[in-house]
Amino acid sequence: MNTQLPTRDAIRTLENAFAPLNCLILAARNGSFSFTLVNEHGIARHSQRLYPEHYASEAPLQAVIDRTRQALVA
Repeated sequence: MNTQLPTRDAIRTLENAFAPLNCLILAARNGSFSFTLVNEHGIARHSQRLYPEHYASEAPLQAVIDRTRQALVA
């Protein structure tokens, strides 16, 4: 997968934020990517597509993380 540095940093941040869930990255292209959180049983818990404006800086990415955490608890 050939991705640019901001995309790779965002992916790494998401993987760390949602551990121990697996963070699967799908369809990374044109600066956007989809991530799916999968639990230990292989069941998808959340899926979302992110565009550069979602992870170009720390605040929007943190907002995505916060909303996703709320969705996982609900």
